[in-house]
Order: sequence, then structure tokens, then C-alpha cells
Amino acid sequence: MIDILQEYWKAYLWSDGYRLTGVAMTLWLLVASVSIGFVLSVPLAVARVSRHRWIRGPVWFYTYVFRGTPLYIQLLILYTGIYSLDVVRNQPLLGAFFREGINCTLLAFALNSCAYTTEILAGAIRGMHYGEIEAARAYGMSTFTLYRRIILPSALRRALPYYSNEIILMLHSTSLAFTATVPDILKVARDVNAATYASFDAFGIAAVLYAVIVFTLVWLFRRCEMRWLAFLKPQGH
Repeated sequence: MIDILQEYWKAYLWSDGYRLTGVAMTLWLLVASVSIGFVLSVPLAVARVSRHRWIRGPVWFYTYVFRGTPLYIQLLILYTGIYSLDVVRNQPLLGAFFREGINCTLLAFALNSCAYTTEILAGAIRGMHYGEIEAARAYGMSTFTLYRRIILPSALRRALPYYSNEIILMLHSTSLAFTATVPDILKVARDVNAATYASFDAFGIAAVLYAVIVFTLVWLFRRCEMRWLAFLKPQGH
């Protein structure tokens, strides 16, 4: 059991000579994908609630496609499908990018996370009280200032409980990274199982590691909600 547990903390060769353990690779994929997805989702959420259909239409189509298809299929298309195209394979930069499994995995996870986060933020923006917007306009705020100081800060706070679920689901989705030969927790578990045939120990330890990470994330988000959503609680008299 100790030897199997050590496999999850053993460093594995990654591109460009870097080495990460299975647990560290899973956490790195999670942090990198949700960070990229969040940065991209903020302007897309603003476009999603636009009154102009030519602005919100492409964003709706993007979120519809990535939320309507399995992440596993998206990863396979990016990892094996795109590189099979001659126009991509013959381009030095594109070919080098899509040849690496870690690049394709991170791209698939980031685009998928961005699609869900965009809809979460767009829903939070639509759910704002109109009185807040009217009060801001009464102060003479421009549209840019209105979004920067009123709408986005309020929407981000209100979307926090839903966004926490998205991050936990993305953590579970990182288990698909083994498809692109990325040495995450599940890839290590499969390798241990293949070497020792101790299926219960190999996958049981992987399940415990995922559960520990999830409970840690839940605790952190509950602390954030208590701090940033305190104004929504009923006030005592």
C-alpha cells in the first residue's frame, strides 16, 4: 500500500524537461484551465447579454456547442482530430502545438470551462436588480464604468455558489487527461493497476485523493461565500 501511494507523488517526465507528480499535474490542469476559462468568460458574458444579436449570437453558438457535446469528444477532436489535418500538421507552429498532449488537454479544458462560466456569469448579470443599474445611471456612469464598478462585481459575487460547482466538475473532468497520455492522478492509477493488478488499492487511493481535493475546494468556497455574500443574508433588527 505504501509503495502504491508513493507512485502518486512520484515525478513524471513532462515536456521541456519539467517534472510534476500525478497530484500536482491534476491540480495544475485544474488551476490553469479554470483561470484561462474565467479570464475569457468575463468579456464573453458581457457579450452574451448584449441587446445586439450579432454580438450575442456567436457567443451563444460557442457555449451551445461546448455545453452540448461531451468534453471527452472535444478532447479527442483537439488531440487527434485537428492534428490529422494536413493544413495543421504542415504548419510548424500549429503542428508543434497540437502534437503535445498537454497542450490539447489544456485547450479543451479551458474552452469547456469558459463556455460554462460564460453562461453562469451571464445569468448572474441578468439576475441583477434593475434598481441598482438605474441608481448607477442616475450618477452619470458610462456603460464601461457601470459594468466595471457595479454590474461585474455584483454578478461575480452572486455567481460564486454556481461557479464553485463548475470548478468541482472541472476537477472531475481532469480525469480525462489520461486520454492524451497526461500523467494525472487517473493515469498514475491505471499504470499502477497495470503493473501490480491491485485494482482496489490503485483506484481506491485515486478516489481518496480526488475526494480530499474536492472537500478542500468546498471548504475554501464556503469561506469565500461567507465573506462576499454576507450582504444577502437576512439582517437582524
